[in-house]
Amino acid sequence: MNDAAVWVPIPVMFYWGWLVPLTFGAIFGWRYHRDKVRLGNGIWFSLFFYSFLLMLAITILGSNIHWLIIISGTLFVLLILLIGLIFTLQAFLLLWNAWIMWRHESHTLANMLTLYLGLAILILPFLGNLLSSHVPQPVSYFLTVFPNLVIFYLGFWFYNYLTMLTIYQFNWPRLRQDYIIVLGAGLLDGDRVSPLLGQRIMRGLRFYQKQQRKTHHRAVMIFSGGQGGDETVPEGQAMLDYAIAHGLPETDGWAETQSKTTLQNMQFSKQLIAQGPVKKPRTIFVTNNYHTFRAGMFAKQAGLKADGIGARTARFFLPDAIIREYIAIFVRNKWWHAVAMLGILIVSLLLTWFDVYQASL
Repeated sequence: MNDAAVWVPIPVMFYWGWLVPLTFGAIFGWRYHRDKVRLGNGIWFSLFFYSFLLMLAITILGSNIHWLIIISGTLFVLLILLIGLIFTLQAFLLLWNAWIMWRHESHTLANMLTLYLGLAILILPFLGNLLSSHVPQPVSYFLTVFPNLVIFYLGFWFYNYLTMLTIYQFNWPRLRQDYIIVLGAGLLDGDRVSPLLGQRIMRGLRFYQKQQRKTHHRAVMIFSGGQGGDETVPEGQAMLDYAIAHGLPETDGWAETQSKTTLQNMQFSKQLIAQGPVKKPRTIFVTNNYHTFRAGMFAKQAGLKADGIGARTARFFLPDAIIREYIAIFVRNKWWHAVAMLGILIVSLLLTWFDVYQASL
């Protein structure tokens, strides 16, 4: 038998399917260009990405290149196995991260989210099964359907958030900025820049120096942060002093010392920029990588046209920080999500009624 007969040929008409990912990709690109901080863009990217993978698989199979098909198939199987392994061990991975967080960070509620989520994944299925065995069948059915739909809904938007957060990390502003806003964070011992805040400052300073070196275009760095109740100096001033000590010329640094929130960081920095000499300023902001997407939402809310770049964060800190960011973004749209939850409740009740009705026939 001819080896070529082993592979089923792909009809030519199937290749018209490339129009699907091209269309989704064009829609995503247009929407992302207009607004980089819309969670809904993640849906369009996912439609593009998975339709692209499907068409790529069809094209590889249709090529009848045996070694390419075998290598691609092997990589696909390994990827599926890896995803399955991560999904199976997700609770233990979260608890492992929680143990590392416990060793390196303060034991606050915000720093223990991976602990609570890992325990919930392990315990809730057992509680659900125990409860279902002690209640009437319709109630048991509802207690199965409603939580699963809620989890699917939360997971769907979390996946979109992760997608857009990841894409936002590939934001590379041009080296022609007029202002570089560095967002503040808490100070240590009332007046010292923390390692996390230092990463932000140095990320902005490296961009400033690279721009100066390659384009000779002068930028002003704005260090934004007010004075907290346990701080002896405003964050903005401490950050400015830190940057000057690390090579920033004093004439190229401003301190914004009134803001208490990220939104105020953007609003008050915008006011400073408006008082400057540049009529149509080009602006970026700097924060930690996990915070860039939500900070971009605040920049948009403040009417500040600025994209963000992220400073590195310790890997063990990322899972907990990303979960916190997702919760904060979810709460920003709490009324919209409340309506969605009400819809899920109604659908669950209808499905429960239909199950009872089917059982009675």
